[in-house]
Amino acid sequence: MPFAQIYLLEGRSDEQKRAVIEKVTQALAEAVDAPVANIRVWIHDVPKTNWGIAGQTAKDLGR
Repeated sequence: MPFAQIYLLEGRSDEQKRAVIEKVTQALAEAVDAPVANIRVWIHDVPKTNWGIAGQTAKDLGR
């Protein structure tokens, strides 16, 4: 059972997350010849204060 974990900064809409899940599922199904019903996608919404870039938080950088 293919399992993909996607880490994103918080703030994406439900529609954007649905699109990620759909496209990642399709890509995995094609790449590893797995049935779509067996593929799992987990999106981790990471708070901007918990994501560091070059020694600063994403929030401090305005991301």
